[in-house]
Amino acid sequence: MTETTIQTAPAHKSALHDFLAPDAIAIIGASTDPTKRGYKAMVGLIKGNYRGKVYPINPKVSEILGVPTCASLDDVPGPIDLALICTPAKTLPGLMAECGRKGVKGAVILASGFRETGPEGAKLEQEVLDAARAGGVRIIGPNTSGMFNLHKNVNLLDLRTAKPGDIGFISQSGNMLLSLVLEAEYNGHVGFSTYVGPGNQTDVGFNDYLRYLGEDEHTRVATLYVEGFRDGQRFLQAAREITPVKPVVVYKSGATELGKKAASSHTGALAGSYAMTVDLLRQVGVSVVHNSDEILPVAEGLALMQQARGKRIAVIADGGGQATITSDRLSEAGLALAELSEATRKRLAEVLFPQASLVNPVDVAGSSDADPEVLARCVEIVADDDNVDAVFLVGMFGGYHTRFAESLLGGEMRAAESMIEFARRGDKPLVIYSLYAPVKPPALRRLHEAGVPVYASIEYAVKVLQALGERGQYLAWQHGQPLQESVAPDETMQAMFSRAQTEGRDLYEYEAKTLLRTHGVAVAGEVVARTPDELAAAADAFGEQPLAMKVVSKDILHKSDAGGVKLNLVGEAALREAFEQIMASCRAYDANADIRGVLVTPMAKKGTEVIVGVVRDPIFGPVLMFGLGGIFVEILEDVAFRAIPLSRRDAESMVEQLKARKILAGVRGEPPVDKAALVELLLKVSSIVTAYPQLSELDLNPVIAYPEGYAVVDARIITNRSVLNP
Repeated sequence: MTETTIQTAPAHKSALHDFLAPDAIAIIGASTDPTKRGYKAMVGLIKGNYRGKVYPINPKVSEILGVPTCASLDDVPGPIDLALICTPAKTLPGLMAECGRKGVKGAVILASGFRETGPEGAKLEQEVLDAARAGGVRIIGPNTSGMFNLHKNVNLLDLRTAKPGDIGFISQSGNMLLSLVLEAEYNGHVGFSTYVGPGNQTDVGFNDYLRYLGEDEHTRVATLYVEGFRDGQRFLQAAREITPVKPVVVYKSGATELGKKAASSHTGALAGSYAMTVDLLRQVGVSVVHNSDEILPVAEGLALMQQARGKRIAVIADGGGQATITSDRLSEAGLALAELSEATRKRLAEVLFPQASLVNPVDVAGSSDADPEVLARCVEIVADDDNVDAVFLVGMFGGYHTRFAESLLGGEMRAAESMIEFARRGDKPLVIYSLYAPVKPPALRRLHEAGVPVYASIEYAVKVLQALGERGQYLAWQHGQPLQESVAPDETMQAMFSRAQTEGRDLYEYEAKTLLRTHGVAVAGEVVARTPDELAAAADAFGEQPLAMKVVSKDILHKSDAGGVKLNLVGEAALREAFEQIMASCRAYDANADIRGVLVTPMAKKGTEVIVGVVRDPIFGPVLMFGLGGIFVEILEDVAFRAIPLSRRDAESMVEQLKARKILAGVRGEPPVDKAALVELLLKVSSIVTAYPQLSELDLNPVIAYPEGYAVVDARIITNRSVLNP
C-alpha cells in the first residue's frame, strides 16, 4: 500500500471523457415497467444521486419516477452528453441520425441483433455506424450490458452493491462484472471507478477504453475481460503508453484460431493462439491472469501497491507446512526466495526463539504464539534487507486471540497498526495470507480498512506478488529500450519481390536467403544449378566439403516428402547423381511441378536447432516467433512470440522464456550456444519485416545455433500478393 499518486497517460485527452463522465443523459426508451432496462437505468440514476440532468424519452407517458418525459430528443431543452438507447435494433439508424442532429456526444446501445446474427445484422450494424459517424456520435456497443461511472454517480445498470473505488473495468461479459462486484462487496479492499461493456465494438474498441482509463484520475488500475480484440495492433500501442504509468490487467478468455486455417508454415500453424496473445500482452507490460477468480485479487493488489522492484520474496510463516506450500507456489510463479543477509538473520535471532528457522522462508516456530507483535517486527527486519523486494506474511495472523488466548487481541491490533504504518511509508509491498481471513477478525478488518491486502488463499497472494514483481521488472526494463528501426529496403530485393508476386509465387529459398544476407544475416553461400552441367561450378566453389542439394520449385513446398533433398554429397559425380535422383523423384511426386533446378550449399555442422518465424496476424499485425526448431516445433510448441518491431530486451526475453533454455545454456557437457548472436538475428529479422510489407510469412527452420554464431539451414518466405512495392 505505497503512497503512489495516480498518474495519467502522457497523451491527448480521449473524447470518451465527454460522455463517460456525462453532465446530461437521455434515456431513449425510458419505461414505467420495472422489468425494462429503460426503467432500471432511471432508478440507478435517481437512487444513485446523479447530479446531472436526466431526460427520459417516451412519447406515451408524461413522467417516469417523477421526472418529466420528452416525446423525442428534439424536445429536450438542453444539450445531451450521453444517450442510453433501450429500443430495438431496427430503430437504431434513425435514432443515430436524431442523436447527431441534437449534438449527442455518445450513445450506449443495448440492443442485440446486429453482426452477431449474420449478414443482415451486419448490414444493419454498418447503417447504424454510418449514421453515427455522419452526426459525430460515438457508439458504445451495440449488444452491450451498459456502463457506470461511480465517481460521477452514473449507474445505468442500477447495480447498487457496486462501491466507488480505483478499479476501472471493461468486460465483454456482464456476468463477469456481477461476479467482481459481489466479490469486492464481501472480500475486496477496493471498489470500481468506471465500467463499460464494449459489446460488438462497432465504434469504440478496447484500445479507446484503455486510453480513457489511463487518463482517468479516479482509476488506479485498468482491468479488462476480453473475448476478442478487433484491432490488436492499436490495443498494443495504447498499452505501451499506459502501462508505464498505470497497471493494466487482462483476462483473455479462449484461444483464437484466427489465421490457422490459411497458414502454410510452421510459424503460421502456431500463430493466432492463446499463448501468442498472452506473450504480446506481456510484451507491452500488461499483467495477464489465467483464471477468472484471479482478476479481482490481482487488480486489487496492483491498485493498492502498484509494483515491486523485483521478484525476490521474503516469507515469514508461523507454520512449517504453509511455509513449504508457499515456497512451492512462489517457485511455480517464477518468483524467488530472497537470500537474507547475515545481518538480517542476526536481527531475526534477537526477536525469535532459538528453534526458529532464520533461512528464508523464516519459520518463527512458536515465537509469535504469545506475542503476535513479533510478526510485525520480523516484517520490518526482512524489509530492511537489500536482497528483498517484497514481504509475504503467511499463517494465522488475526486469529491468535481465537486460537490461543483472548488477551492476545491487543497485541494483534498493535501489530496490525505497525504493519499499516510500514505499508504507508515503505516501498516494498507487504502481502498477507491468513487462514482466518474468511471470518474477518478485528486485526484483519483493520488491515482491510487501511488498504493492506489480506488473502484467504496462498495461491491468490502469490499471483499478486507475481504481478507486482513482473510490473516492477517491466518498468525497469522498458526505460531506454527503443524499438528496433527498420532497415532501408534494397531496390534489388524490391524487384525480387515484385517478380515473385507477378509470377504468383513465394520466394525461392535462395531468394529468401539473398534477402537475409543483404541485410546482415549470416547465411552460407549457395549455387543454383539449373542443369547437370552447371554442377561443376558448385563443386569448384565448395571443394571437398559435404554439400546439401535441394529442389527449387514453387510447387513443391515440402521438399523432403517429394524426395527433393540429398545430403552429404562430395564431388561433382555425387552431385550429378543426386541431381538425377531429385529430378526423377520430384517428377513422380508432381508431374506438373515447375522445377527451376537445385540449390547446392555446404552442410551445416551439428548444433542446437531453433526456429525463427514471422506471421502477419490478422488481429495483431506482424508477430515474431522463436523456439526449439527442427521437426519438433509443432509437437512441443516451446515457443515465444513478440509483436514487431522489437526492442533489444524483447529479443533477449524471447530466448530466456523457452522451457528449453537449459539446452541453449549447454547440457551434458555441451557448450552453451551464442545467445547474443541469436538476439541479433531476431532483431535483424524484425527490421527486415518492417521494411518489406510484401513479406507475409517467414520461416527459418532450422537455424543451428553454435557456441559462436549460427547457421540458417532453411529459409522460406511467403509473399503477400495483395501488397505491391511501396
